[in-house]
Amino acid sequence: MNLDVQFKIKSDPNYSRYLRENSHWYKILNRNPERFNDFVNDMKERYRLRPTDKINDVTDKLELVKTFLNVLK
Repeated sequence: MNLDVQFKIKSDPNYSRYLRENSHWYKILNRNPERFNDFVNDMKERYRLRPTDKINDVTDKLELVKTFLNVLK
């Protein structure tokens, strides 16, 4: 794995954790360091870190609060 990819992985704990949990990415990144963006996208999808996931989480929380307030009425 080239040094640039290694530094990127060590800079973010989510990257390191995802790489440990999905070891097949070691081989992929060793052979094709340009696939790092695929690795990042896969990690974000798995850990729900995409912007759409964050928006969905906020809307779910708002719905929960709304339901809770309706119960209190």
